[in-house]
Amino acid sequence: MTEVVVTRKGQTTIPVEMRRKYKIEEGSRLEAIDTGSGILLKPELTTADLAGSGKKHASVSEMKRLLDRMRAEDA
Repeated sequence: MTEVVVTRKGQTTIPVEMRRKYKIEEGSRLEAIDTGSGILLKPELTTADLAGSGKKHASVSEMKRLLDRMRAEDA
């Protein structure tokens, strides 16, 4: 367990060991999930994650939603 501090703006720093382990870099997007017993920060799937055998990562509708969002961000 690692303790982190929340700033008055609600920001915190993810420890470097965890950023390396989960390949979280500057600009990475994370999902914040309310688990009922706490907050889970989970890296969002990228286009590379969805390429090839996407079935194990997301449903077809989820892949379409993610790709549409990425296209909108690039516009």
